[in-house]
Amino acid sequence: MKIERVVATSAAIELIARLRAEHGDLLFHQSGGCCDGSAPMCYPAAGFRVGRRDVQLGDIAGCPFYIGAAQHACWVHTQLIIDVVPGRGAGFSLEAPAGVRFLTRSRVFSEKERTEIGIIDGRSIHSGLLH
Repeated sequence: MKIERVVATSAAIELIARLRAEHGDLLFHQSGGCCDGSAPMCYPAAGFRVGRRDVQLGDIAGCPFYIGAAQHACWVHTQLIIDVVPGRGAGFSLEAPAGVRFLTRSRVFSEKERTEIGIIDGRSIHSGLLH
């Protein structure tokens, strides 16, 4: 069984389906920057430029999920679980007008999982970036 670096709850998957129907192809990015801090942001795929040091953790509901390199270094030992909660985020993410926001939860990988996905001493050997 493949270990996923990022997954989504059923509530997040349902919201992503609604947003895709309205906006077309989407992507997610978690930067740890301003506004909502490390909240995952959802953008139209054509409306966001992925940076050279961004790391694609995987896909959720058919949408690529990227994380900034600095955040990846902090979160490399965890599985990110994307959920939806009531409230309004910063307004940059597509779900903001719906009165909900995406939220990242996490689960620490077991030692066996870390070995299987190539995390050695807290550094990922598969991302192309050693942190």
